[in-house]
Amino acid sequence: MGSYYIPNNNLKGESRILYIFTAKSLIYTVIGAFIGMILYFIFGIILGLKPVGIACVAILSLIGYGIGTIKMPTAGNTKLAKNVGGDSLDDIILRYILFNKNKKVYTYAIPRKEPDYANKMDSLNFGKLLNKITNNTKEEK
Repeated sequence: MGSYYIPNNNLKGESRILYIFTAKSLIYTVIGAFIGMILYFIFGIILGLKPVGIACVAILSLIGYGIGTIKMPTAGNTKLAKNVGGDSLDDIILRYILFNKNKKVYTYAIPRKEPDYANKMDSLNFGKLLNKITNNTKEEK
């Protein structure tokens, strides 16, 4: 029997920054804080509502952190848990955006006979219609 490598788990948590942040969650937190800083600039400096601006920065930073770290639970036998259970929220949001961007609708084709417009034109007999129109105009004069 040959030898094989057993992975060590000595480096668990080494990729964490400040213990609660992974690299991905830190990036999403910074993105949320940046959007919050734009709102802080609007509310705090332009409108003079600094507490509202600070609250926007804090709330959007928490939302960014949540998007970067929270994973959908796999518990339950629901359709949602089966489809997205175990995936992180940013992956789910990205898939939803890409799905909505691709608005193709697939349907089953039902064979049908294409209309023949040439036969319908003959049945109308435009010659008779033109005669009636020209005869009416002659009688009026």
